[in-house]
Amino acid sequence: MSIITPILISSPVLANPSKTATVQLTRERQQPQKLAQLSDNEQTERSQLLQQANSLYNQGNLKAAEENFRKFLKKFPQDAFGHFQLGNILFYQKRPEEAISAYREAIKFKSQYALAYNAVGMVYASQSRWDEAMAEYQKALEINPNYADALTNSALVLWQTNKKDKAVSSLEKAIAIFKSQNRNEKANQVEEILRQLKTADNPNVS
Repeated sequence: MSIITPILISSPVLANPSKTATVQLTRERQQPQKLAQLSDNEQTERSQLLQQANSLYNQGNLKAAEENFRKFLKKFPQDAFGHFQLGNILFYQKRPEEAISAYREAIKFKSQYALAYNAVGMVYASQSRWDEAMAEYQKALEINPNYADALTNSALVLWQTNKKDKAVSSLEKAIAIFKSQNRNEKANQVEEILRQLKTADNPNVS
């Protein structure tokens, strides 16, 4: 892992078809919008369309997955999660500005969408736009102060901008949060990131 590459240590929203990808995206843990206004038939259709699009993505067929998500959003134009997923696919296709637009659409329909703010930050970080990335991570953390993934990402920006003490503090906080959530694999990954950063800063550290 390159210590200067912006990363996110959470599971991707959909299985990453490229083992060379440097960025992974957060899995949505809760339904991002209430679907009570949908009829049973509409909810079933929504679920089936999402499953189909996700399946195409899992197969590595990004173009077909994108097409299916766009069809999905024609049917459910105010579905924040659909816009978020489309943003993820566009990001994996190295179309950053389009990805940001999709994430912004998700935020428009779900203003407290911490995952989407974090994702926008990741796009900016991938372009070394550190100040803009940090601003987005901070928005995510204002919504959810215990969002360990955003803490990890913000720590990497802090490190890049030579705020190393703050970076270490953020990583240590992220590790504690992951452990409190019994997400030990994630905690271990962040501990490894922390170790690598410290080693890079002081090559004599084992």
